[in-house]
Amino acid sequence: MINIKVSGITDLKQLKQLDGLDIEFAGLDFYKESPYYIKGKLNAIDVKHSDFDIKKVGVFFNAGFDEISQIVEDYTLDVVQLNGEESPQLCEQLCETFEVIKLFNIDSSVKSIEQLIEDYDEVCDYYLFAAASEDGDPSGQFDWKILNKAKIEKPFFLGGGIGPADGKKVKGFKHPDFYGVDISTEFEKSTGVKDMVGILQFKQSLKS
Repeated sequence: MINIKVSGITDLKQLKQLDGLDIEFAGLDFYKESPYYIKGKLNAIDVKHSDFDIKKVGVFFNAGFDEISQIVEDYTLDVVQLNGEESPQLCEQLCETFEVIKLFNIDSSVKSIEQLIEDYDEVCDYYLFAAASEDGDPSGQFDWKILNKAKIEKPFFLGGGIGPADGKKVKGFKHPDFYGVDISTEFEKSTGVKDMVGILQFKQSLKS
């Protein structure tokens, strides 16, 4: 089974729609410079008092432990995703209480996945590999072949540039620790407004 995480959710109705489509994860962005920053768009009380099966992922960029912990409590988040240059020490501190996804940016300078992740092996629950811009927003695909022979030994997501036509490519990617995909911009009608029909069709394409 390939899990789906939809990032950049800014609307309670769309969060409920994703839950209704049995999407596994929804990303809520708490980085102030992001176009998906949810403060003022998605009310913490509304989220806290809604009954969801979908896992709510708080996406952070170089935030501190106290800030992250308070937001997790305010929004009753299920998972913390770290998109910046967070230290293994912070990850370890968070991992004692929360599920943690750590993003790793993949570009031409990365020669060894094992070396990239080795300091985080014991201090997070998932990895997210993506080609990303400087603010940690996944913006394009990298060559997934770099992961083929990598010894990762932790469930990981592929992110960045995955669009509606990529179901076959995703299904064709094989790695024992491949857990899911992170999708966002390519499934939007406008910034923060997701195309639910496109997401459903993509979900079905991963099953067919």
